[in-house]
Amino acid sequence: MESSEEEYNAFKQKASRTLYLDNLSPQVTESVIRTALDQFAAVKNVKFIPNYIGPSNLPQCALVELDSAKKAKEVISMIGQYPFMMSGMPRPVRARHAVMEMFDDQPIKPKRKIKVRWLEPSDPDFEVAKELKNLTRKHAAEIEFLHKLQLQEEEKLAKQQEDTLKVHYKKFKMIEGIMADKTAHRLARKYNLHVVDE
Repeated sequence: MESSEEEYNAFKQKASRTLYLDNLSPQVTESVIRTALDQFAAVKNVKFIPNYIGPSNLPQCALVELDSAKKAKEVISMIGQYPFMMSGMPRPVRARHAVMEMFDDQPIKPKRKIKVRWLEPSDPDFEVAKELKNLTRKHAAEIEFLHKLQLQEEEKLAKQQEDTLKVHYKKFKMIEGIMADKTAHRLARKYNLHVVDE
């Protein structure tokens, strides 16, 4: 069914104020994204792009519609410059402007006609189609390899973050311990320092 010019233009406006977030943790939910982005702009809609071909533990992607195209540009710039905090941990999230082809509810462009036909081996376009088919297979193999690399990087990052969290936990437990057994107060008296007991 062909869409009207107004519907198509309204959808273009929606796409212009939508972000494409990539490399999100599989545990990220809509509420986590809303919480992280609400400090910069009003989030109108969050839609996760399902991964039909890869394992479920791969990083996921999402389309996030904001209230304006200007805000979307600012958020993309912000994520490009600083680590994106997700549940208290920085993640290597990538952000860019969404394009209309990313939406599964994209309306058909008005007056657009698509022609489909079978190619015979004698057809001049047959070799081109064959090369495209081979290129698609090559890209699928490359994507599978890159997914494996990405999973390894994710596991390495998760281990690094876990180790950092454990180190911080040990420091806070040690500080809590010396405050509880009054070691900090004895040292403060000895070195003539003031310790605030909270």
